[in-house]
Parts: sequence; C-alpha cells; structure tokens
Amino acid sequence: MNEQIRTLAPQSLWSHFTDLNAVPRPSKKEQRVIAFIKAFGEQLSLPVTEDEAGNVIIRKAATPGMENRETIVIQSHLDMVHQKNNDTTFDFDTQGIEMYVDGDWVRARGTTLGADNGIGVAAIMALLSATDIPHPAIEALFTIDEETGMTGALSLKGGILTGNILLNLDTEADNELTIGCAGGVDVTADGSYSPVIPAGNAALTITVKGLTGGHSGGDIHLGRGNANKIMNRLLLQLTKDLGIELATVSGGSLRNAIPRESVALIVTETGKVQAVKEAVTAFNAIVKDEYRITDAAISVTVSDASLPTHVLPHDVQGHLLRAIYTCQNGIYRMSPEIAGLVQSSNNLARVAIADGTYSIQCLTRSSVDSEKWDLAASISSAFELAGARMNFSGIYPGWQPRRDAPIVRLMDNLYQEMYKEPAHVNAVHAGLECGILGTNYPDMQMISFGPNITGAHSPDERVQISSVQKFWAYLLETLKRIPVKS
Repeated sequence: MNEQIRTLAPQSLWSHFTDLNAVPRPSKKEQRVIAFIKAFGEQLSLPVTEDEAGNVIIRKAATPGMENRETIVIQSHLDMVHQKNNDTTFDFDTQGIEMYVDGDWVRARGTTLGADNGIGVAAIMALLSATDIPHPAIEALFTIDEETGMTGALSLKGGILTGNILLNLDTEADNELTIGCAGGVDVTADGSYSPVIPAGNAALTITVKGLTGGHSGGDIHLGRGNANKIMNRLLLQLTKDLGIELATVSGGSLRNAIPRESVALIVTETGKVQAVKEAVTAFNAIVKDEYRITDAAISVTVSDASLPTHVLPHDVQGHLLRAIYTCQNGIYRMSPEIAGLVQSSNNLARVAIADGTYSIQCLTRSSVDSEKWDLAASISSAFELAGARMNFSGIYPGWQPRRDAPIVRLMDNLYQEMYKEPAHVNAVHAGLECGILGTNYPDMQMISFGPNITGAHSPDERVQISSVQKFWAYLLETLKRIPVKS
C-alpha cells in the first residue's frame, strides 16, 4: 500500500517520505533514522556531520549563479510521536508506518502518520537529491528528540552553522508563517506508598476511551477531553459515594499528546458492585453529553476483574486523587497581545499508579517565561501537599516574534504574490525548535512553515496531498528569492 504514495506529486518528496516512514523513529530511539539520513547524504557524496547529540548536518553547495546568495539553514526533526488506537496491533520499534491515500489526504492505519515532521524531512531530502532546483548554499539540519524534550536543539552548539537564515519546516497549516512559539517545562510528581490488603472482595476494571486526543500545544484550545482528568473525576466520586479502593491507574502516554485513554482497577464489596456499575453508567451518560462536540466517541465502561492482592492506603488514595483533581489542565491564560493565541497551558499527560509507586507527568507551556514557572509552581504545590517529590526537566525557551525580519517580509510578500491573499503571520502555542536554536544563534533570522497536517500526535493524523504540492512550490520559489549576501 505504501508504494501508492510514491506516485503522488511531487514524486521525489513523497518517495523520500515513504523511505523515511519505513524506518522506526520514536523519540529517544533515533539510532536507525540517524544512520538512515547519514547514509542518504553519503550516497549523494555530500559532506555529512553528526554532532555529539545525534543531530545530523548535510551541506550542499549553491547551484550555478546562486553562489553569492545568503547560506540558508533548512531544518526539520527526525523523530515522530508514536501513538496507536487501542485495538491496533503494531510494534513501533520494528514496523514501518502503513500508509494509504484517502481522497486528498494521506493517512496511516491505526497509528500516527509521522507527517509531523516527516514531510519536512522528506522535502529537505528532495532538495538535497535534486539536480534541477536552483538554490543558495544549504545547511540541512536534522535534529533529534524534538517531541519529548527538544534535546537535539538544546544540544546543538554555536558555531556549527554558518547560515544567517533558518527555514523550519514544522508548521501544520499552509497559509501560516510562524514567527514565535511557547517555551515549556516537564513537570513530574513522583511518590511511593505502602500497599495494603484490600478490605473489599470484588474487583472491577474501569476504562475511559474513544477521546479525540491531539497535540497538547496546538490543540489545547479546542476543549477536548483529557482521559486522565475524566478518570480521576469518576474515581474521586466513587471514593466519596461508595468507598471504593484503588489498586492501579494507567492513563495517557506522551507529554505532548492529549490523553485519549485511561484504565483503572478498583476494589469494592460484593454488595456494592451493582451500585458502582450504575454509577459508572450514569457518569458515562454525563460525559458523553458534556463532550458530544469535541469527543463524540467517548466511552466510560466497567467490567468484572480479578481481585488484586494490594490497594492504596485510604489516606494516600484521597490525597492523590484530590491533587490530580486540583491539577490545572488546558488553558491557563490567553495572550492579551495576540488575539486567539494561548499564552499558557498545562497538559496532564500521564498518570501511572501501581505497586507502591506513582508518577504524574505534565507538560507546562507558555510564551512568557515567568508565567510558565508560575503555572508550574501552582501544579507543584498541589502535589507537594499530597507528599509527592517534584521534578522539573526538559526546559526550553520560547521564541520571540521578529515581525520585521527580512525573511519574514520576503516570505509574507511572496505568499501574497503567489496566492493572491495575505498569509497568516502568527505565533503558536506549540513548541518549535527555533527558540532554542536562537539561544546559540541569536542573530539568525527564523521562520516556520509547512503543509496542512491535522490530528498530529494522534492516530487521526493526516497530511493533505494538494497542500504538500502548494508547500513545495512555495519553498522552491522562496529559495530563488533568497537575497544576496550583505
């Protein structure tokens, strides 16, 4: 089925995307894709460099007549978010993505597609392998681990790149030119407890599933349900009303994905089983109504289970459920400067409780650094009261917009010339590597753009074929317009 993708236009880009998607490339496990991209550059007899972090740089000289133009850095990240539907059997560590054409879109079967940021990588590969595309000197920068910490960008040292203009190909709407983004911090609450023998004699499994999910930055303003918050709401209700005991909870996976599923194992008394089931059924009806617009397929179910040997102590259960209930999720503050832009938010991404330990993982974002830390402190306070140990990691800065940068003006005017309408020049709440790269390259002009991609970070991810064609044409024309060196 993937061979059909190679026939799409532009064929070089789609063929490279197909080759890339045959390589497993989860964040923090990029060894195979690093080897793949290095071999690609070496086969073209181009200079290839790998830095200490695993970022790969491939350089290509300017085409005849373009030698006097500014050198450009074209950048995309090699890793992809690995998410699949609960009923999909797929091993991301060994299998390539299974793609298919759906009208004007390319999708994957039950998994994320990897168009984020694989289309950008494939576009760069198509440029590097082309013999008939005019362009200035290119430094192709392929970073690693963008999705779970941006450690590739954080580790890139100053002085390695010589270009003064960076084109980041990681935006997901083809009418947008992005010139700013939010920074972020991973907030983690860890703790331990002494498990106790359950007092009840009947066990039940509760499952929350069918939520839409999505990107925890770019989609956070859409009001979609968070499986961890929904599950916790139900568990606290059942604790208060029916005295259930909690054995385990497993909800969500990656910090940058809105959680779509959660599963909990609880214990109750035989005489209360029916009451618990009726409460879950009633709760299911409530949330189906609340989320009928954003998460029409939401489902909260309960089924009989084997009795676990241990549960949480009553006080630990109460404190932890209340801390999770208190934890901010979603928008914290909208930007007072840019209409419609989320300024600060938090995603309650992962809840794991089992066998005497728990871990609560969040991704806190803000384009205002002080507000990012204020929100992180608010979240931390709730879990510290519950006795958790707090850890802040994966810290990265935001990207301050420079509306008057020459590359922004050039591409803004070019868009209007080509498409007879103004581009949407904006900042985004999602994390982009530009802010981090700008730390060591403060004078570099930066802009981010790309084709239409929807459902990123979820199995609903898809990329629009006609939009890729538009993006490609725009990229090629931009390369022709890169100014002469000053």
